[in-house]
Amino acid sequence: MAAKITEKDVTHIAALSRLKLSADETMMLGRQLNDILLYIEKLNELDTKDIEPTSHILPLKNVYREDRTETPLERDAALSNAPDKNERFYKVAKIIE
Repeated sequence: MAAKITEKDVTHIAALSRLKLSADETMMLGRQLNDILLYIEKLNELDTKDIEPTSHILPLKNVYREDRTETPLERDAALSNAPDKNERFYKVAKIIE
């Protein structure tokens, strides 16, 4: 049986996560975390020695389009819908002081 998650453990995890939990939430999360650990234990009982590791349950396939060049958008057309512009550039709010 997996080590039980205690109320102290949940409180510690909540503090690390900067979460303020009520007593009811602490109890509920403790039960949920214990259920997760029990489920993982159950999965560990399965014989997986002949199973190839996977990162996805379905095979992935890249879909490529034909690589072709096109005429770039003219600057005036690209700036035509800009809410605010300064000559040839988009004007955005200052984010660094």
